[in-house]
Amino acid sequence: MVTLNYVKVILEKVSFDAKLFEKELKKAIKTLLSDEVKELQVWCYDKFGKTYKQVIEKCFNRIRRKMIGLSA
Repeated sequence: MVTLNYVKVILEKVSFDAKLFEKELKKAIKTLLSDEVKELQVWCYDKFGKTYKQVIEKCFNRIRRKMIGLSA
């Protein structure tokens, strides 16, 4: 949970730049546990959904596709 809170702080700090935001979001998704990733997804949409909806969808859809590929 400490890592998730740290990730949230980082994302807030880089939210001024779309490329930095995407880079840090991708790193976070790779680092966090699956339950934390789900919580981060909800938080991202709540906090940055209006500004970075496409970036958020892109990052989380990537992880969803990888999970589907692993289960097949």
